[in-house]
Amino acid sequence: MTEASACGKIILFGEHAVVYGRPALAVPLAHLRAHARVESRAAPGSIIHARDVGREIWVDTRDTDDPLAVITRLTLKKLGVRANLELTVASEIPIASGLGSGAAISTALVRALAAHFQTALAPAEISALVYETEKLYHGTPSGIDNTVIAYEQAIRFQRVAAEPGSVAIRSATPTISAFQIERPFTLAIANTGIASPTKITVGDVRRGWEHDAARYESIFDAIALIVQQAQTALARGENETLAALMTRNQRALETLGVSSREIEILLEAGLRAGARGGKLSGGGRGGNVIFYIEPEDAPQVQRALSEAGAVSVIVTTIGT
Repeated sequence: MTEASACGKIILFGEHAVVYGRPALAVPLAHLRAHARVESRAAPGSIIHARDVGREIWVDTRDTDDPLAVITRLTLKKLGVRANLELTVASEIPIASGLGSGAAISTALVRALAAHFQTALAPAEISALVYETEKLYHGTPSGIDNTVIAYEQAIRFQRVAAEPGSVAIRSATPTISAFQIERPFTLAIANTGIASPTKITVGDVRRGWEHDAARYESIFDAIALIVQQAQTALARGENETLAALMTRNQRALETLGVSSREIEILLEAGLRAGARGGKLSGGGRGGNVIFYIEPEDAPQVQRALSEAGAVSVIVTTIGT
């Protein structure tokens, strides 16, 4: 039996604009993890037990387009092996909430399979495999989730194409670099309890961009400036600046049409309770809202967010 795990992730700044060639900043959530276990079995066929969602997935004979079956087949092909396996996955990461649950489960599976067959895969190889299943989850994924989770470090991510246009950018090789966090800071992450329909919101933004590219490009440029200012602030230890930048990023995301009433209710409650700034994180219209808070304000912010309808509130330190 072989076991492996993978962390969750949160996008600090830059979601949606990153699909159009602008940078984004994302960080791992080391204490929220997905887990995978691999065992050999005598009976023919390989089966995945996804107990969190009450499903059993046969890798080769049914549910063949299921992302977990796909990542298993891709990994076995990469490793050059054929085997009858029993795989079990479980996750502490809320599903469809912008915390990278799909990429984390896939990454844990890849790591467990590689370890089971005593093969070392580099983070870049794991990321490339997981990206293929991210397409099934999200349609037009940015590549952030698989990257930050495979590398398990804070990253700046950007795809730049030689020619303009979202199609060219999606095929461009990403530029990935670690970014400096000079001083740790505290986030509150509030879950709306509503699945974040990333595939839908990305598609809606794309249709808006196709209809009025100039307007959308100007919004993406504004988000890119926020990302750069946030990266500079983090490198200098000027963490308090992040609060206002989050709120500016949220206003831009609202303009793109990816916010929602539930997100805005939580934002209002968190800010009223003492959070210094906040924004949605991920695809939007559900999922999570993140807040920059001072540690001493955590109890009152958590209480206010729970009373406003958050199904869970995680307080975590970033940069330790």
